[in-house]
Amino acid sequence: MMLLIRSTKFLACIAGLSLQLVRVSSQSQIPSVTRFTPTNGPPFTLTPAVQILVDSRYEHNGSPSLLQYAQTFRNDLIEVTGFSLPSVRSTSTHGSERPSIFLTLNETSNHTLYNGKPTGEGYDFSISPQEYIISGAASTGTWWGTRTLLQQLVQTTTKSAGHQFEIPAGTGSDSPGWEIRGFMLDAGRHWFDTIFLADLCTYASFWKVNEFHIHASDNLWIPQILYGTDWRTLYSGFRFQPPPGSPVYDLVPYRNESWSYAEFTAMQTKCAAHGVTLVPEIDTPGHSLVFSQWKPQLMLNGTPDSLNLTYPETIPTIKSVWTQFLSWFTSAEISIGADEYSAALADQYISFVNEMSNFIKEESEKSIRIWGTYEPSNTSSVSTNITIQHWDFPGGDIPVQLLNAGYDVINSEQAFLYLDGKIPAEGGFPQELNETLLWTGAPGGQGWAPNIFTTTDPTNNTRADDPHLRGSIFALWNDWGPNATTPLEIYYQLSKSLALFGEKTWAGSGIRSTELTQAQFDLAYPHLNAIAPGQNLNRAVKPAHGDIIYSYARIPQYPFETNISSVGPPYTLSFKMCPGPVSNASDITSNMLFEGEDSALYASSLTFSSNAEYYPLPLNFTFPSDKYTSVVIRATRQYTYADISVEGQNGGNETYWYQTTMNIWGDYLAMGNMSFAAPAKTIGCKGFKGDIKDVVLQLG
Repeated sequence: MMLLIRSTKFLACIAGLSLQLVRVSSQSQIPSVTRFTPTNGPPFTLTPAVQILVDSRYEHNGSPSLLQYAQTFRNDLIEVTGFSLPSVRSTSTHGSERPSIFLTLNETSNHTLYNGKPTGEGYDFSISPQEYIISGAASTGTWWGTRTLLQQLVQTTTKSAGHQFEIPAGTGSDSPGWEIRGFMLDAGRHWFDTIFLADLCTYASFWKVNEFHIHASDNLWIPQILYGTDWRTLYSGFRFQPPPGSPVYDLVPYRNESWSYAEFTAMQTKCAAHGVTLVPEIDTPGHSLVFSQWKPQLMLNGTPDSLNLTYPETIPTIKSVWTQFLSWFTSAEISIGADEYSAALADQYISFVNEMSNFIKEESEKSIRIWGTYEPSNTSSVSTNITIQHWDFPGGDIPVQLLNAGYDVINSEQAFLYLDGKIPAEGGFPQELNETLLWTGAPGGQGWAPNIFTTTDPTNNTRADDPHLRGSIFALWNDWGPNATTPLEIYYQLSKSLALFGEKTWAGSGIRSTELTQAQFDLAYPHLNAIAPGQNLNRAVKPAHGDIIYSYARIPQYPFETNISSVGPPYTLSFKMCPGPVSNASDITSNMLFEGEDSALYASSLTFSSNAEYYPLPLNFTFPSDKYTSVVIRATRQYTYADISVEGQNGGNETYWYQTTMNIWGDYLAMGNMSFAAPAKTIGCKGFKGDIKDVVLQLG
């Protein structure tokens, strides 16, 4: 039996208990380690006295540097262990009586990907009683080694909770199978702030996922509006915010839903500090309604979401947009989108893609990616300098043919790797990666890996060591718009999927003897997810008593501030409320009941909203005046509902569900349940009229 422990986030909940847990195999880490050979003898004992040392010969190597990675690692180690650790120290020597973690590089290491190409992401580690040495092929390799160490801490013996951890002695070596192991988020159809996105980067890093592809421009697809007279009103987004005076300043339709240079740079820097490269995408010439709404003369006649590439101003305008933003991006590659454009205009499309590739290379030394499309042409072809991100098979490009023709390919095949916010109907994309499909859904019952493109035909798959197969990116789309999900619901979709994807793109399927089984993965994931450091997207909190987070019989004044910002589901929030007069009934903010980091709850129709994007969801309920109404709100990651009963009225509780209305491609409307984090920080707003009492917030 495998028994795992969580970090001090968990240990604090069971403080005072003496723990004696069994050791587990290093294979229970996610992703699995390539090789670990245990040795006889005492384990490495990590105590509050442990010293993190950086090899002074290499401390400034890399970007981020080895020293910068070490400092981030120290913060993570403090969070996981609860120890107050000494500052990171550079040294030319190591080995002492004091337990230490030594971070260094081995520039002569021979770590390679499955295709034989060298990789700086590989690392070796050696564990002895007094020293844990991580030696990366480059600084990023050493960083991934620190993720391994943190996961080992969670899965090893602790003699006394909060005092020391033991890691079995031995040696190991590890490296990824593929260069690109990424996830894509559709931020064009749904707005996300950079703090949330940076937290996603940090979380993904824990699973050794190394790319975050941000789809930063797009529009909803509702044909009745898009191809009708009201196409200018259809929601579209462009997320990079030009400075005042920029020639592309008016391209952004919602400036409150765009990222300033400072915000984007801070996010990009945090992602890089955790080993994750941010790859931006501005999608043209299809999916370009935001461009047509800005400059209608650029659109293809009758198709507002496609640009007319023969119009003299079109390509110069697109170039001017990239010129404005290229200097923002530190990645060596960017995506120009370039999918789902009319096949009848293949030659124009191919010419555009190649011209943009040359332009971006000349302007910034960056190369480009495009989504895989099938553009029939007898006269031209897309340059093999461009990476093709395959997504549609059959019906689009044929990956094996592309690879044989010398194209570099990224696997984003929708049959395995597409998700969508909420499930509108059977047959739509799932909300999480299909775990069974990825473990056993390839031909012959094999598990999925980046070299697998179809579920049925082995001839359309390739070898794991294909020299042009760069890796894989899975995608989460927001086809149903900004009101369909909250940011934390997006995290709920991504959380386990990122861990599973990390295993499959680091190790693959049927290649290494140390790969995890589905049972091992399912056992290890919950415990590892709970301690992933550097963020708190689970909105985990320590209960004050048992499962009670807080309890107040009376609220002394409004607003009343608690010391809890937000609580993730599952939770129960119960209270009684007697409303007072509202000076302006249309202003629900004047009667706010609860507010937190992620959500708010109002007295007017017991309206819930996500603070990240204000789409209020009212209930068909009105609080009676001069009476107390009892409210019990229950939430899981799948739904939120309220049980309501009015003092003195017969009939018991009435249940109301928080649901959003989604327009499914203009064909029909679908209802989707909403999951809200508990608004825990503030009870009542300034000037609140009425009384709130018997407030209890508890887990479960």
